[in-house]
Amino acid sequence: MEETIYCIGCGAQIQTKDKDKAGFTPKAALEKGLETGQLYCQRCFRLRHYNDISDVNMTDDDFIRLLHEVGDSDALVVNVIDIFDFNGSVIPGLARFVSGNDVLLVGNKKDILPKSVKDSKVTQWLTERAHEVGLRPVDVVLTSAQNKHAIKELIHHIENARRGRDVYVVGVTNVGKSTLINAMIQELTGDKDVITTSRFPGTTLDKIEIPLDDGSYIFDTPGIIHRHQMAHYLSAKNLKYISPRKEIKPKTYQLNSGQTLFLGGLGRFDFITGDKQGFTAYFDNELTLHRTKLEGATDFYAKHAGSLLTPPSQEELAALPSLVCHEFSIKEKTDIVFSGLGWIRVTGPAVVAGWAPEGVDVVIRKALI
Repeated sequence: MEETIYCIGCGAQIQTKDKDKAGFTPKAALEKGLETGQLYCQRCFRLRHYNDISDVNMTDDDFIRLLHEVGDSDALVVNVIDIFDFNGSVIPGLARFVSGNDVLLVGNKKDILPKSVKDSKVTQWLTERAHEVGLRPVDVVLTSAQNKHAIKELIHHIENARRGRDVYVVGVTNVGKSTLINAMIQELTGDKDVITTSRFPGTTLDKIEIPLDDGSYIFDTPGIIHRHQMAHYLSAKNLKYISPRKEIKPKTYQLNSGQTLFLGGLGRFDFITGDKQGFTAYFDNELTLHRTKLEGATDFYAKHAGSLLTPPSQEELAALPSLVCHEFSIKEKTDIVFSGLGWIRVTGPAVVAGWAPEGVDVVIRKALI
């Protein structure tokens, strides 16, 4: 029987099979570590030597245990969400678990929004959406982890809101939480190697402790997998289409009723009835939008998804759920939001429909621009 070995940094059980799970260590590193007695998992190794935090994925049960830990402590909860994918980056049940604790909501990836989008509108929208899922954030901060935008302000907000307490940073996978924490560490400590790793007692869940001057800690927690994120249906090569890295350049299409826009093969927008008007699309600059007739659009998709309409690729198409229709009657300027992909601004009046893979949300909001 093989001996169970644990990482001396975070306490996770060492394993060599799944690089996305806690405790992963390449075989060569495992052999070397056993010789020296200094056995770290790859995540801790990268953390110690490069100040680099990477996310690990957890099961739902693991995450519920973690939320209980957070809920039982008197702490500030910093919930990082993706501005582009609020619905896909909400942690199910978070409001229930942290009911006694203050929540600071951080909207990440602000730099992707066109400059014409006002911060106040985004903040208001995020606050309203948070209220809908039962969260009452003490504040909302917009950041960009990637280009280190508003990191100083975020630290200032955390300092004010925590009032001497510990801080737990939580978020689902793919929201940029680890990049954000790395940016905060750099801001707080320069390049000094002051990060330590620890774990919750009695479990193999690791949390990363960033010590603060007053003896409290910021705890980074592993990312929970949210089943209804568009990201789960795409390969690493095609993730760029739903995780833009540059500011989005809007494209306007003059459509007559009875026309359809395909969003690659990941979504579809139908203009069902209304006067001819301009529809402005806000998606990754490289995502190809294809205009066709509404009549026959379903057959067109069946024929061309994975070839003319990409992403997804042919291989990804097999795992992509069927597109589901969400119909809306629009009276005023409104955004039709395809969760995790982008949005289309409708001037109205019009009856329109948004299609997305089953489980991925299509919602409407008052136009941001």
